[in-house]
Amino acid sequence: MRFALMIEAQQGLSYEDQLAIVLRAEAAGFESFFRSDHYASFPGPADGATTDAWTVLAGLARETRRISLGVLVSPVTFRHPGSFVKVVTTVDEMSGGRIEVGVGAGWNEADHGPLGLAFPEIRERADLMEDQLELLHKLWTEPDGWRYQGHQVTVEGGFLRPKPIDVPGRPRADTGAVRPRIIVGGEGSPRSYRMAAKYADEFNLTSSSPDRAAERYELLDEACRAIGRPPATITHSTMAGVMLGRDASDVGRRRTVLLEALGVDAAGGSAWYEARKARWILGTPDEARAMVRRFAEAGVERIMLQDFLPWDLDMIDLLAEALIDQA
Repeated sequence: MRFALMIEAQQGLSYEDQLAIVLRAEAAGFESFFRSDHYASFPGPADGATTDAWTVLAGLARETRRISLGVLVSPVTFRHPGSFVKVVTTVDEMSGGRIEVGVGAGWNEADHGPLGLAFPEIRERADLMEDQLELLHKLWTEPDGWRYQGHQVTVEGGFLRPKPIDVPGRPRADTGAVRPRIIVGGEGSPRSYRMAAKYADEFNLTSSSPDRAAERYELLDEACRAIGRPPATITHSTMAGVMLGRDASDVGRRRTVLLEALGVDAAGGSAWYEARKARWILGTPDEARAMVRRFAEAGVERIMLQDFLPWDLDMIDLLAEALIDQA
């Protein structure tokens, strides 16, 4: 099993907070670090500070050396697809080729209105996402001069410089060009499976139990087979909430902090926590490893550990100690 640390940066995290977190994750041995892409502040207080994901990633790219970096996922409603490709490619250069790119149609209307960003209905957002995925592939790997007429985007004389950094292990097109790995994420819909099968290197399932993950991956595999793609060529991953303690007492202490951070009423805290045991990685190291094994049996190849206690740097150390090369 492979592990990435994933944070919800809209919980009021400053750039300095995020830098401390990624440096701790890199030192602890995590292979990847992802952050969310939201402008509204949640969960918890609605008036917390939020930062732009790709601006932050550019800074982290210059402050780290080994860990891969990504956003899970960037809503297509935030940035025009052509501008998005340019931003991602620039950050890729700054990182020396350590960027992974997660894309999505966007779901949170509250991210949009206060900044004057349009939030059309889902079909329009999915159309724009498909255009974005097409441009990612074409601008990164096609010879110059191509034309594209999409759902909402038209390109004449397609051209991009610089190109992504050529480092070992990256996807390589028939043209010989390399590109960052592309992740499509969500809860799973027929169209998202079709887009993932056509464009993505990885499909990331949001907060699902192992049983549900197995069902969803089978639908994804069917979408791959329908276009002649071997299902084994797309990575199956999941994003799972996480909270660990070294022993029962430590678990109890962190559970109290978690409920407070997420604004969960103490009276309903037990029910809220119990409900998440079916799909989160919770408890002691032994309990966490048992849950990871269930995800592995369901076909999960990589877990994005969704950390809602990001200021607790000691828990990052514990996650690495308990799970990396142990689960």
